[in-house]
Amino acid sequence: MTVDAEKPEITSDLLVGLLAEPDRLATFAAVVLGAADQAEIVARTGLPVRTVAAALRRLESGGLVETVDGRTVAVVDAFRAAVRARPSAPPDPAELDPDRATAAVLRTFVRDGRISQLPAARGKRRLLLEHLVTIFEPGVRYPEAEVNTLLRAWHDDHAALRRYLVDEDLLTRRDGVYWRSGGPVDVDPTSEEPR
Repeated sequence: MTVDAEKPEITSDLLVGLLAEPDRLATFAAVVLGAADQAEIVARTGLPVRTVAAALRRLESGGLVETVDGRTVAVVDAFRAAVRARPSAPPDPAELDPDRATAAVLRTFVRDGRISQLPAARGKRRLLLEHLVTIFEPGVRYPEAEVNTLLRAWHDDHAALRRYLVDEDLLTRRDGVYWRSGGPVDVDPTSEEPR
């Protein structure tokens, strides 16, 4: 399955195009979940052998799967590369926060949807963490692995973010399960109930 041709630059458009076709998406999902060869992918997806073979060729030529030591593996770093390759537009201050002072702090520490650095000053760090905690739905319980995945999308040091959120009483932890316990809650202006 090795392709000798040079792989294209991985962009978000390329990723969407590769995964927009249901057979390729199912094939990629099977590889991500551990299917290591064509036979395992066929067994997990229920797709015909020819369909899986065609999907694997396209996914490999697009840079989403590769063969390592005879095993088909997903190139999950392709998603990070696509995000980083995307040209960044200056954020609209209104998009970050309606409060101008909070938006200014967020513009300083959030670049391209990721935290560029953690503020040393506690007040600024608290504003950033209050913004970050909104990725967690109130009333939902999250296992630690899911918390790590959500936070890793924002910053490589997800453990520090998790600790800060717990220390600031924005997340509560018990027995490896986390839930949102603080931070702002959006309120629908036409209702008295929080959304």
